[in-house]
Amino acid sequence: MAYDAQAPLHSPPTGLAELEQRVRDDLACLCYPPANWVVPTRAESGEHVHDVVVIGGGMCGLVASFALLAGGIRNIRIFDRSPSGFEGPWLTYARMETLRSPKQLVGPAYGMASLTFRSWYVALFGNDAWAGLDKIPRPMWMDYLRWYRKVLALPVENDVEVGKILPEGDLMRLTLSGGGARETSVLARKVVMATGRDGMGHPSIPGFIDGLPRKYWAHSSDPIDFEPLRGKRVVVVGVGASAVDNAAEALEAGAAEVRHLIRRKEMPTINKLMGIGSFGFTAAFPRLDDARRWQIMNYSLRTQTPAPRGSTMRVSRHSNAYFHFDAAVKKVELDGEEIVIATPSGKTVRTDFLILGTGFTVDPLARKELDGYADKIALWQDRYIPPAGEENSDLGKFPYLADDFTFIEREPGTAPWLSNIHSFNAGAAASLGKMSGDIPGISEGAAILAREVAAKLYQENFDQHWQRLLDYDTPELRGDEWTASPLPDDQRTFVRKQA
Repeated sequence: MAYDAQAPLHSPPTGLAELEQRVRDDLACLCYPPANWVVPTRAESGEHVHDVVVIGGGMCGLVASFALLAGGIRNIRIFDRSPSGFEGPWLTYARMETLRSPKQLVGPAYGMASLTFRSWYVALFGNDAWAGLDKIPRPMWMDYLRWYRKVLALPVENDVEVGKILPEGDLMRLTLSGGGARETSVLARKVVMATGRDGMGHPSIPGFIDGLPRKYWAHSSDPIDFEPLRGKRVVVVGVGASAVDNAAEALEAGAAEVRHLIRRKEMPTINKLMGIGSFGFTAAFPRLDDARRWQIMNYSLRTQTPAPRGSTMRVSRHSNAYFHFDAAVKKVELDGEEIVIATPSGKTVRTDFLILGTGFTVDPLARKELDGYADKIALWQDRYIPPAGEENSDLGKFPYLADDFTFIEREPGTAPWLSNIHSFNAGAAASLGKMSGDIPGISEGAAILAREVAAKLYQENFDQHWQRLLDYDTPELRGDEWTASPLPDDQRTFVRKQA
């Protein structure tokens, strides 16, 4: 049964209130938020300088911000371009019925049981409902993230678009626009790009689509209106999760037929990385040498993560759904109002609308925020030459990041400000593993990010912190806790008497 966010809750009305009090109590026990310890910075103009600006108020941005605040870094701003409650993909282009991740994963809870999805769900629906829950409905996950933001009072500023991130001396200037922007730009010492799955690239648009008018096709991340597809023929390119979810939406909207065109010869069936996921894998991946990291990521990309079973059956239960394997798209032409798709086998497919389930491409050069210096960022293709047979041009475009999620200069000395920008998004996967985009490792990633940001901020102000040490003069003792006693004239005399 689909989750209805508007349906009444069958639970005691005090359930969520009690949980929220528990969260507050837990935070108080953890001394959250601690006092700000970062040395204030002022621009030469006197303009306020933020210690950290987080771009993105979705799951990654929320837990990253919580981790920073929990570490006593309180002079921060959080910007998201979406309206409040619609951050991330969950209520926009994500179209799966349920999450792939098992319900018990702690996600962004950051080590607090009271912040887990399970605690939130049980507070609303009870333990019996939790026991009967299979997978988390997608809209429900968004409701949980809304609650997470509210109960932690995270100061996300919505309807704020970050245009460019520009170096300005030792600082970074971010240009802002949108209805929620209070100023046209802000200064920051550190920037965290918590920009999600497409946050270090763009939707992958194959070249065969060139020349086809836009009204005849859409990418799976586009805001597609499926109702006009009723009675139409639809072709979906690909068979990954997004392709399958969009095919299901078209079928449920009444499409006459939906055909998957799949270049692979058979359906991928095994989610390889799920089989090795562990705390050890998350901790060790950034420490592996380049060859081993490439080996793992290249194997994962080549084997491809399959769509979830439930999502695939959501398509296959329709008699007018078709899966065509070994059917890559060679050429696309328009014949009147029909789209004609040629395949390498010589066969053609005619359709009315084309959906590209082709995922996202990681490409820092495409990010408007980095315009003017993205070519100075070191990529994996600049740092590692794989052995014959292991080449992967897509993987080579991932940024080659430092251990703190920051960019590294391709040529030393050409763009030193890159060490102030943290790529806490899907682009970090090749360098640090999946700690900044997927539910399983997001809290571990946020903890590493916050610790590394704190270390940099402290080191950069070491002289001031040293002076704080010298200047600190609050006494622990008042002077009335002891009485001074003179030493005896000859301690040896005392020893002989005792003997």
